[in-house]
Amino acid sequence: MKTSPGIAAKMFRTLADESVNIQMISTSTIRISVVTAATDLERAARALHTAFGLDSGQAYSAPLPERK
Repeated sequence: MKTSPGIAAKMFRTLADESVNIQMISTSTIRISVVTAATDLERAARALHTAFGLDSGQAYSAPLPERK
């Protein structure tokens, strides 16, 4: 996430569009974790997979960080 701006915003927007309430958020430089109601789990996971192209049948490839 540190080298890919907009990932968190895309995740939160996707969940908001699905009316998934986030109860808790934890972040690091490489990971975002959220806690939601169990009843929202499948809908949230499917929406995020679609938003990030993980359900396309192709391997996901995020942009690589620039070397300095």
